[in-house]
Amino acid sequence: MTTIVQISDTHFGTEQPHVVYALEEHVRAHGADLLIVSGDITQRARAGQFAAAQEFVERLQALGIPQTLVIPGNHDIPLYNLFARAFTPYRNYRRHFGEDLEPTFESDDMLVIGLNTTHPRRHKDGVVTAAQVEAVSRRLKSCAPGKVRILVAHQPFGAMVQSDLSNLQHGAEAALNCWADDGLDLVMGGHIHLPYVLPLSKQYGGLSREIWMVQAGTALSSRVRGTSPNSFNRLKVQPGAEKKVCVERWDLLEDHFAPASHFNLHW
Repeated sequence: MTTIVQISDTHFGTEQPHVVYALEEHVRAHGADLLIVSGDITQRARAGQFAAAQEFVERLQALGIPQTLVIPGNHDIPLYNLFARAFTPYRNYRRHFGEDLEPTFESDDMLVIGLNTTHPRRHKDGVVTAAQVEAVSRRLKSCAPGKVRILVAHQPFGAMVQSDLSNLQHGAEAALNCWADDGLDLVMGGHIHLPYVLPLSKQYGGLSREIWMVQAGTALSSRVRGTSPNSFNRLKVQPGAEKKVCVERWDLLEDHFAPASHFNLHW
């Protein structure tokens, strides 16, 4: 069994020190095998914000999460610096989190594929291109049977509430139909600061198999949504002929994170 900690929308520049400390204490106590950061690492893509985020991720590694997979979100592209947005949109991201905007992680238990659905010509919407659909499809097909197959993208593929339909990835349905045929098990994301777990077959009736959507809230930022507190997800991944994934949501409770809900995913 492999354990994942998924954090999203840290928005460094708006992070709250006591929440940063609470998450570090959680990792010190519980550890994990893989840290996934599903975008919007910073608030305004500034070098100092990326540096603070990098130091935080490195502390989590030192405290007990040896492996990381990080992807950018729309806030990780400069908004007001139009020259940088046009010509070097990912410069600060790459300086602190590496050249690869679509990293992958593979172990005996799982395959995790990072997908960059941001673009400097778009303010916030995510788009899955035909080339990305094909590349992900090839990677899924080459994966050994029995492994849990996970895709990570910043913007969501499924909506829990009507108002979030406008935040869905453009091209989501065609991509999911293809990837379901290739064995994708779940997609992880953030962007809307609303945590939930959703079977996507309820929204996309043509899927050949179930794909689960695992959304994370904002882990550290003061930019919480409604009554949803700061939160993150812990996933326990069990591969095999009968794959199982347990998704735990941990919410901030005053000065520490505590279990709030859990979902047992089956296929």
